[in-house]
Amino acid sequence: MRDTVVNLQLGIDEALVLFETLADFHIQPSIALPSPAERLAFIRLHGVLEKSLVEPFRPDYQKVLEAAKARLAAQFGTSA
Repeated sequence: MRDTVVNLQLGIDEALVLFETLADFHIQPSIALPSPAERLAFIRLHGVLEKSLVEPFRPDYQKVLEAAKARLAAQFGTSA
């Protein structure tokens, strides 16, 4: 079972927001996770996103990220 891979499809907005959230988590865990396995899963998900995204290297990344957050918040029915 270790060789099994799961492919996920995310919209760019979701990917950017998750990437940033997981980057913050990697530096300062703010979500209580009951086990080291869960923490490692979060860290590895961040690594996958890091390899997939080019937006974090854009000079206007903060603006791109804020726009993604605003679009997702609007879809949820709130503001960012």
